[in-house]
Amino acid sequence: MRSTTIVLSALLVTATACPTATADRAAFTLSSAAFANGGTIPKVHECTSGGGNDPAKKNQSPPLTWSGAPAAAKSYAIVMRDLDNNNLIHWVIYDIPPSTTALPQNVDHAYKPSVPAGARQVYYRGSASLYGYQGPCSPTTVNTYEFVVYALNQASLTNLNTTSTTQTAARVIAAASLGTARTTGES
Repeated sequence: MRSTTIVLSALLVTATACPTATADRAAFTLSSAAFANGGTIPKVHECTSGGGNDPAKKNQSPPLTWSGAPAAAKSYAIVMRDLDNNNLIHWVIYDIPPSTTALPQNVDHAYKPSVPAGARQVYYRGSASLYGYQGPCSPTTVNTYEFVVYALNQASLTNLNTTSTTQTAARVIAAASLGTARTTGES
């Protein structure tokens, strides 16, 4: 009985003395004002390359906000994947300055978008060919799309450029990650 008390006391002291790792990781969150976690992504964020003429589909990136990132973050990156389509990557934006904690709706479709200043986007090679965000394109199924913000240990991912693929960028981003936060939406 005495050894059990000692072990439990030691565990309590250890947990109390080292709360930051768990607390920091749990505090890093990502959300969107456009949809709740697990909710329906509005049509304005769906792709326009599906062949239909639905005027509600505008291929605009959703607004995203994050908080509680690791204090050591030197930049951020966001990767969006279609979890039901072999983790197809729909969007990679990186070199987001460490002072930035949100992206507006409809980030420019450009290698160097105007907002946030200094950020870069990977060229999407798929049903559309463009820099930046390619919205959900699943006309006959409902798929789950995951947005992940990465806190990075580098201010700039200098080994990425205008010819980098989404897969290469995702690997480089994951390798530089200090922590992540995620949200999902259905479309």
